[in-house]
Amino acid sequence: LPEAGEGGIHPSWILYPFPSSMMDKLQWQWENRLIPYWKQHGKIANDHGVQLCMEMHPNDMVYKPETLLRLRDVVGPVIGCNLDPSHLFHQGMDITAVIRKLNDAIYHTHAKDSRSDPNVVATNGILDAKDFQDLENRSWLFRTVGYGHDELFWRDYVSTLRLVGYDDVLSIEHEDPLIDPEEGFEAAVQLLKRVILTKPRRKLWYE
Repeated sequence: LPEAGEGGIHPSWILYPFPSSMMDKLQWQWENRLIPYWKQHGKIANDHGVQLCMEMHPNDMVYKPETLLRLRDVVGPVIGCNLDPSHLFHQGMDITAVIRKLNDAIYHTHAKDSRSDPNVVATNGILDAKDFQDLENRSWLFRTVGYGHDELFWRDYVSTLRLVGYDDVLSIEHEDPLIDPEEGFEAAVQLLKRVILTKPRRKLWYE
């Protein structure tokens, strides 16, 4: 996340097109900072056989599929994503639709949950800069797998990943402030063991 113009010293995350000069600043960020930086580092990565996995994250230029794919279109398939659903839930995204949209751009995945608090969202919306420890008043919290979304979601998650051809790591990340990390990790493992598909898909009689 770069500055919003020449000579700036602070990062600027532009999310609103008013005043209209903000759109010029956003274009400047892409054309003068983001694209040149990742073209240079993408070439280094390519030369060393490395793929770059962007974790779509609020407060970054690449924070949703549209921006990830825009950067990938310019820099090339050395750019992919580390799919972490926890950062996308509270932005209102449908994660299985995200997986279908990103398709073969998914190079790594996280098993990490989050949950919005409908009581807070109803009056304050989803944009929330409160401290992560202000648990009762934040619009959303990171949660352990299964404590933000139920087991059916995680079955859909791994099934849709298989649908688009992803067959690699599902990395548990714990940042749940309500659950001890060891207990949270164990809970995530228990749920994921029930939903992960381990055997290769085989053709059925009608194929």
